Amino acid sequence: MSSPAVQSGERLRVWDLPIRLFHWILVIAIAIAFLSSEEDSGLNDWHVLSGWVAAALLVFRLVWGFVGGEHSRFANFLNFSGIRHHLGGLVRGKVEPTVGHNPLGAIAVILLLLLVAVTIWSGAFLGEAGEDLHEVVAWTLLALVAVHMLAVVFTSLLSRENLVRAMIDGTKPKQRHPLAMDARRPGPMAFLLGAAAVTGALYAIHIYDPDAFTPRTAESFEHRSGGQMTASEITKAQEGD
Repeated sequence: MSSPAVQSGERLRVWDLPIRLFHWILVIAIAIAFLSSEEDSGLNDWHVLSGWVAAALLVFRLVWGFVGGEHSRFANFLNFSGIRHHLGGLVRGKVEPTVGHNPLGAIAVILLLLLVAVTIWSGAFLGEAGEDLHEVVAWTLLALVAVHMLAVVFTSLLSRENLVRAMIDGTKPKQRHPLAMDARRPGPMAFLLGAAAVTGALYAIHIYDPDAFTPRTAESFEHRSGGQMTASEITKAQEGD
């Protein structure tokens, strides 16, 4: 019979709302970036915009990794000492459930953030000279995303926890973590710093690329300093006519 303190349907609060929004918006941004990468793609006008959205999200995540909720903080999940034990559990087909990120999941988070950063940097700041690097890193990112998705499904089955649901509603079954407490929530200052990080990132992006959040072809972005009019300049010229 279940203890009154831990009922079968009771849920444990794990992921704060900002980290969940970050996760799913980044998923959408990366998906659009890949689907719009070809010049003949119907979504090509959204390629650059999705990259800048990912850049703003990345800045937010770096700040949130220090001030966010308990399990969102880098100090909480960067624990490499448990990797060997976790790998052993995977080999045996038995993984112990973890409240936050498991050791391999933590590594995946850091690698994904690094690859997103390099993808943005090579695409936005290296110009045509960085096209090859941009493509290689982007495909590496896509491969890691695919591995991450498979690992989430596999770990969900082995640990008997729905990790996708956890990142949607922010909770995990209390019955699987009877000794754990609800995660500490981010305080008001964390939200202020998170908002300031996003605002600052958006402002810096706009200064660097005034048409950053205007749908336009990736080619027009690449040649924006080559004497061609920007999207806003074209609009103003059309209005003048």
